[in-house]
This record gives sequence, structure tokens and C-alpha cells, in this order.
Amino acid sequence: MLDSGALIAHTTKLELVIRHVLAGLGHGIHAGRERGAGVEFSEYRAYAPGDEWRRVDWKLMARADRYFVREAERDSHVAVWLVLDATASMLEPSRSMPLTKLQYARVILACVAAIAQRQGDAFGLVVCQGERAHVTPAARGPRQLQRVLAQLNRTEAEGTLPGQDTLRASLHFSAAPSAVFVAGDFLDWPSPLSEAVLRLRRMRHDVRALCLQTEAEVEGGFDPALAYRDPEWGEGVFRFGPDVRAAYLRNRDAHFAQVVADCRKNDLPMLCARIEQAPGEVLRTWLNKRVYAAVRT
Repeated sequence: MLDSGALIAHTTKLELVIRHVLAGLGHGIHAGRERGAGVEFSEYRAYAPGDEWRRVDWKLMARADRYFVREAERDSHVAVWLVLDATASMLEPSRSMPLTKLQYARVILACVAAIAQRQGDAFGLVVCQGERAHVTPAARGPRQLQRVLAQLNRTEAEGTLPGQDTLRASLHFSAAPSAVFVAGDFLDWPSPLSEAVLRLRRMRHDVRALCLQTEAEVEGGFDPALAYRDPEWGEGVFRFGPDVRAAYLRNRDAHFAQVVADCRKNDLPMLCARIEQAPGEVLRTWLNKRVYAAVRT
């Protein structure tokens, strides 16, 4: 079997990774149905002028000697927005495979974009990076998918989150119903990003958060022989001896307990996952189950 971590780490072709991750994965981002040319068969109806010929059921026509069109139910056109935390802390690598949190997040969001494109939804991207927010406006179609994948491919992790005013201006889509998928590590909480995400949920948008961590971050499994510095603020140099590990785990547990509590209070599903997990499994859970995942220690 192809190793997902190695594939993600060693290719810049997100299309290849998408095909691998989505193989056998059920599609669907949101509910809310409307009739038309969709993906889920509903019923037949008589052909009417203006209908697309590709929707005619030719086998049924041969039996009935009349033209019938396959009517389908499809997801209503709710715009899908992808929000990526590309700050410096997302450069954190796995200790067991050549993979960073940013690389993993890019793949997961690329898969959501591909599903949105197949559904016929408009989708856009907001990248929070280096105190700026880079926005790819929402649009539909294969060309839009290529624009979003290109932006994800060239995104590198750097700096800190943009300020509240910058994010508010960037999340201009809040006036229309949207499905918002936010991927990051949420080490900075509360933050301008967390406030923006919670505000969107209070405005009744379908917001889902994916909190990505490494196994070492969850278990405190850092090499005590190395020195570590905060990648975003550059404050202090730390070594990870046994005494530091115990304090780290206590502080970490308290931090993410507050994150999960705030999300629950605002009815915002947050999935906590390790980047060592298979991307397909994480994506399936994120798309299909509104869960609050307990942070594992």
C-alpha cells in the first residue's frame, strides 16, 4: 500500500494526492436538497425542450418509446470556504514520517475543494499567513480548483496570525450561507482566528474545525537533547527534560480543554487529529460526523 505520509511529503502535485485520499471515500459536504442535474438519482420525468440530452435515459426510451430525463436531487449551492492556518507553528514535523502539519492541512483542504468542485458548489480559500490573509475568491468549476490547488501548493508556513480587522475584512462571505472548513493547530487560542470562527458559527454558518497535532505534541515525545524555540514569537530556548515534559502536558491539556469547551459552547464541531493518521480516515470523519473529539493524552 502507498504510504500517505510519504506521498504527501514527496509530491507537489496535489491532484495525485487527492486521487489517493479520495479513493473509496463517499462524497458530500452539506445537506439541503434541490432538484436538477445532480449526483443522487431521484425519479424520471418526461423530456422537455431545453433539457440536456446527456440526462436522457436511453435504455428507458428504448422500452417506452418516449424520452425521459433522469431527475436527481443535489446539494443546494452553499458556498464552501476553506480557511488555512499557515503560521510558523504549522511547520512542526512528525517525528515518525517526513511530514509537517502544514503539508497535511493542505491535503485535507485540497480534498474538500475537490469534493466541492464535483458537487458544483462555489468554493474559495483564505490563507492566514505572516500577519496577512490571502483570499482566493469563491467560484465554481475545474479552473477554480486549479487556482485553489496552486495557492495551497505555494503556501509556506511563516509568521503569526493576521489581526482581527484584517480577518474581518477577509471573511466578507459571512453575509451569505456558507460551509466553512478551518484547518490549523489552534495553539494560539483565543486569537483573532478563533474569534472569527466562533463569530461565523454564531451567525449560523456551518463551521467545522480541524485541529492538527503531531504525536510528539500530544504525548510530549520531544528529544531532550535538542533545544526548542517558539517558532512564531522566538521567545526563549527550552530543553525537554522529564520535569519540563510533565508541566508541558499539564499546560497542553488545560489549553485544549478550553478550546474544546469554547467550541462546544458555540456548537462548533472540532475534530482533533494527529498528522500521523491516514488522511482518508480523518477526512471522512470531518465531513460526515459532527463530533467533538476529546484530546488524547
